[in-house]
Formats: sequence, structure tokens, C-alpha cells
Amino acid sequence: MNDIAAPTRRHWLLLAAGTSLAGCASFGGAEPLKVSVVNVEALNGEGLEVRMMVKLRVQNPTDSAIEFDGATLDLDLRGMSFASGVSAESGRIPRFGELIVSVPVTISAAAMLRQALSLARDRNSQRIRIDYAARGRLAGGMLGGHRFESSGQIDWPPEPAGQAGT
Repeated sequence: MNDIAAPTRRHWLLLAAGTSLAGCASFGGAEPLKVSVVNVEALNGEGLEVRMMVKLRVQNPTDSAIEFDGATLDLDLRGMSFASGVSAESGRIPRFGELIVSVPVTISAAAMLRQALSLARDRNSQRIRIDYAARGRLAGGMLGGHRFESSGQIDWPPEPAGQAGT
């Protein structure tokens, strides 16, 4: 009878540990990070590539601080891959706080050509609505980090100041 009870106890302990880890994972997923692109600055590139520093405002809507050690970023424009980058930046986002995280990205000549051809083909008016998506991850923590995703639209070229909304 003791032979049957021992595996049963081990199974219950494994089940309890697994449930605890799943609970921690669901807490992280219940309150996703809020990320927005706040600035893009030109960097020196090599050959046919373009380099930019993308600054992200990362908001932590949870009641626990988030430690991170590294970041990844992928940017899509008009449904097509456009730029990607990684950063070794580390930091701490306070509970219910925010932090600017800088990620250098590379845009290949092929990505620029795809975008230019797509814009030229679809240019029927003076202004173009461009869909974008940003996906990435802040690395660190027991569960491998915090993934984020943000998307939206911008009108290009921007309206001159004073003409917006007229």
C-alpha cells in the first residue's frame, strides 16, 4: 500500500508545482505591457543598410516592478517586415510606472525597396495611411521575459501644423 501512496504524493506535488507556475504565467499575461514608439533617430549605417535608434515608452500596468536585461524589436510597415534590432540595455520599470527603452534597428535595402514599390503602387492621393506593428520582448525573469505588441496607423506625409483637422 505504501508503494502506491508514494507515487501519488509525487504526482500531487508535481501537479501543485505546475499549477503554481501556470498561475504565475497567467498573471504576466493578464496585464500586458503597453508600448509605444516615441522617437526615431538616424544612426550611421553600413553600405546599403539604414540604421535607426527607436525609442519605446514601456508602461508597466501591474503592481510589481519589472526587471529586464536586453530587448528585441521587430517593426512591420504595411504588413511587411521592415526593421529589426536588439539591445543589451537593462533596467527596471517600476510598478505602475514607465521607462524609455532604446533599441537600435537595421533596415535592409530590400525592405526599403519593397516599401518604396508598395507606396508608389498605392499612391492615389496626396496622403497615405500606413499601418505599422511593433513586436518585441524585454528579456529576463524566471519565465523568459515580457513580450509586447503594439500597432496603429499614421498618415504620411503629416499635415503641416495649423492645418490639422481642417
